This record gives sequence, C-alpha cells and structure tokens, in this order.
Amino acid sequence: MSNIGVKIVSIDCEVAKNVITNDDLTKILDTSDEWITTRTGIKERRVVSGDESSTTLGISAAKKVIKRSNFNIKDIDLIIAAASAPEDVYPSVACLIQEATGADNAVCFDIKAACSGFIYALSCACAYIKSGMYKNVLIVATDATTKFTDWSDRSVCVLFGDGAGSAILTASNKEDDIVGINLISDGASGDFITLKTQGINCPLVDKIEHEVKPFIQMKGKDVYKFVMTKIPPKLEELLQDTNTDVKDIDYFVPHQSNQRMIDALAERLTIDNSKVISNIEHYGNMSAASIPVAIREGIDKKEIKLPATLMISAFGAGMTGANAIIKLDENI
Repeated sequence: MSNIGVKIVSIDCEVAKNVITNDDLTKILDTSDEWITTRTGIKERRVVSGDESSTTLGISAAKKVIKRSNFNIKDIDLIIAAASAPEDVYPSVACLIQEATGADNAVCFDIKAACSGFIYALSCACAYIKSGMYKNVLIVATDATTKFTDWSDRSVCVLFGDGAGSAILTASNKEDDIVGINLISDGASGDFITLKTQGINCPLVDKIEHEVKPFIQMKGKDVYKFVMTKIPPKLEELLQDTNTDVKDIDYFVPHQSNQRMIDALAERLTIDNSKVISNIEHYGNMSAASIPVAIREGIDKKEIKLPATLMISAFGAGMTGANAIIKLDENI
C-alpha cells in the first residue's frame, strides 16, 4: 500500500458562450418550456458555436485551473483528458491541451467514459500518483455533445449542453484528498446510449449500402432503470469501504443528467436536499464536465462552504458509472 497521498490543488471550468432557452427550442421543436422543465428540470443550456469545440473549452478550462492554482506548468508530468465526443479522432485532446498550455514535460492521453469521465480520470490520476510514476496531473473533462445531437429529436436534444471542467492533482506526504473511488462498467447495456460513427471499407471488398447518422441516441427508460439499480448500491458500498457515515458527507454532487434522477438518488441515500448541489437548470447535461462545473460554481456562489467532504457520482454511456468521496480545502 502506497504512503503517497493525493492533493487536489484546484478545480476550475469553462462553459460555451451561447445560452439556448427552452423558449428558444420551441422555434424548431414541437415542445414547450413546461414540457421540458417538468421532465428534466432544465430551463436553459450552453451551446458551442463558431470555432468553439470540446478542445477549445478544454484548453480554456486547463488554462484557468493552472492560473487559479499558480502551478508551474513545466511541473505537470501527466495530462488526462476525458473527452468522449471530440471534434477529431486524433490528435488527442490531451495533446492539444499540452501544446496550448506549454506543458511540454507532460505525457498525454484521452479516456472515453462519457458522463463518468471526470471520475474515471480522477481514478487514473490517483493510481499514477500513488504508484510514484507521475507526480503532478492535470485532468480535463470536456464535451461538446450538442455537435452530435439531432435537433429534431426532442427526447434527446433538450438535455445537453457544452462545457469543460479541470483539476490539478499532486502527490502529498501529508494528506490524501481522495477518500475513495469505485467504478462501474456494463457493456451488456451499451445500447442504452449510443453515438455511432462510420468508417468506410475498401471499395474492393465492400459496397456502402447505408450511412450511419452521427447523433446521440438514448433509451431513456432503460437509462433511468440502470442508474437507479446500479448507482445507489455502489454509493453505499463506497461509504462502507471508506468507513464514512452518510451524515459526514457535507455535499452530494451528482452528474447533472436529469433533475428527477438527482432527486431520486438523494432520496435513496437519505441525503437532505440542502446538501445536494444542482445547476442543471442553467446548463443541462454537460456530460463529463458536469460535476467539476457544479463544484466550481457551487464554491463561487458560496453554496459549497469549505473545507468540505463531497460525495460525487456519475453515470453515462458504456454503460459506465463512477463514484468518489473527496475532500476540498479552503484554497481550492
């Protein structure tokens, strides 16, 4: 067992500039503000435009967390980007962040865990730090899923927004801000949320007979059942494994997918609503970015009072799930 702890130095974020309200969506969809709000809790969302992308959002979030922490960029030795729907297959988003920030001493790679990406990246960073292989890690969770949304499908397009969250973690001999993490993967449920792409076989061996539409497709009822069946037991397991009483959790920050899911999870865990951090009303589902954005905004708005112990939980395509208990100090 490693004696190396993990210190969360800072957390920051970036969101797309354009605000699209529910009333705006009525111009292109047969829907209403009441219909969307009742089913999702969302009133508006941020949407990329022009040159904005998951990469530009991720770069901005990375620069902001570096500035906030006053961290020497040359000391970053690993960059992990959780980017499930990047503009390009390669180069990786992490490598583009490295180039843009000047972190040229860092090893870089992307992971793909959809909405669970931030916690998956957190888990990877912790493992590398505790192993002694890397000391200072920059995590960036960034998604611009609205670029892959069918804007004629009101069951899906009303849900998503675009943003990025970032964090710097470093090795510590004094404390460990990562109390515990557990992860879930269920490939048998992979068709619950899909985003297909199409490669083209060599014309000498195959003829193209159809084209795949590159849009997010979702089986909403199956997703809800997966979340309510899989996530609460793993959160309870996490509390037990870390000898943490739910009463010792200062704040619960779930993935901002749907207000109904957020409320149902809090109720299952008997967490008081005053401890639940939710900003889905203004941002929608920002995929892997939703948790770090909610944390940063919660701190800035004084909804999260530091120091604090947070339980964070995410779930997404794959299907994947991820939970963690973390500690944040006053200087985050």
